[in-house]
Amino acid sequence: MQKKAFQLLVENNSGVLSRISGLFSRRGYNIESITAGSTSNPGITRITIVATGEPDILEQIEKQVAKLVDVLSIVELRGEESVYRELLMIKIRVLPEQRAAVVALTETDVFRANIIDVGPDSMIIELTGTQNKVDDFIALVDCYEILEIARTGIAGLTRGTDKIVRVESKQF
Repeated sequence: MQKKAFQLLVENNSGVLSRISGLFSRRGYNIESITAGSTSNPGITRITIVATGEPDILEQIEKQVAKLVDVLSIVELRGEESVYRELLMIKIRVLPEQRAAVVALTETDVFRANIIDVGPDSMIIELTGTQNKVDDFIALVDCYEILEIARTGIAGLTRGTDKIVRVESKQF
């Protein structure tokens, strides 16, 4: 099994995300992560999909997604040529006497996390990084009671300016 990340630029039309995820569902493909957000052009949305499967299946996914009407571009985000990040928000139960240890943990150069909320018996911590960094942080705070976790999934861009895909939205 392999894992591949694909960056799609799509027309910002209603139902486009549903059609893309439906293609995966109908074919029995696995989506490990999917994120979507606006670009500098309001008519175009950038979607990052991480899929797992055998090499021939992943190649088939790329070809079938490229054929969808609203898809303007699909590019594989190769690890060495791209930058990936994921956002984590995690709420942990923290007693007042434990707060200093949690603050010290978030301030390390390894994690550089932010405490975004402090309650009487809990803290919400925000962390941005690779999937491995997010997983490592979760494992590290597992000694506290984890109350809630929200993860965005991977967003990614290619490095440099050589592989930038520029498309014009048909709507504008």
